[in-house]
Amino acid sequence: MTDILFVEDEIDLAQIVSDCLEFKGYTVNHYGNGMDAFHHFKKSRPDIVVLDVMVPELDGFDLARKIREIDEQIPIIFVTARVQTADVLKGFGIGANDYMKKPYSIEELIVRMEAQLKRLEKVISTKYTIGNYSFDAIYNMLSIDGKEKKISYRESELLRMLVEHQNQIVKRSAILCELWEYESFFTGRSLDVFVSRLRSYLRSDLRIEIVNIRGVGYMLIIH
Repeated sequence: MTDILFVEDEIDLAQIVSDCLEFKGYTVNHYGNGMDAFHHFKKSRPDIVVLDVMVPELDGFDLARKIREIDEQIPIIFVTARVQTADVLKGFGIGANDYMKKPYSIEELIVRMEAQLKRLEKVISTKYTIGNYSFDAIYNMLSIDGKEKKISYRESELLRMLVEHQNQIVKRSAILCELWEYESFFTGRSLDVFVSRLRSYLRSDLRIEIVNIRGVGYMLIIH
């Protein structure tokens, strides 16, 4: 049974959402402020976190940041009225996996939660060899010659996609859909930055190349 940490200070909304999710078979632990939610997270380690940004004591952004310091894999979904581009970018920059606008339907929330939980299942126990590098997709760690490099969750997911499709073109649209869930100008530009970072992380093995197939996507090649 999936255990959800649900952080929402609108009591009526929280009750409706909690009741609906429990009716669907989920276990819901609801908190109206970020600090209590964080204490619960440290003790109970839920399967997924669903949180509003504007909650008292510890807002959603700070709560997500604290959670990411402890667990870089647990799915975090923001559900909030704050949907300006700057807020969305901030949420994803902290490490959110999804960002939903209020009001939202329970059905959509469930679909998005299940998508994130399935994605996490794919990452669990996945270790790769990339040339002379070892890549641990659970801990987002690149290692070579005894040196370790911690990379971000989104960098890790992008590298995993390229590794799993080595010597094949991974389309930009597929990457954006998988990692950002929608395509836009700012996410497209962000992808170019992420690829550049991966190239810099992998530069100690000259056989490794991430090729830009202009207008199509990227390909990881080991010569």
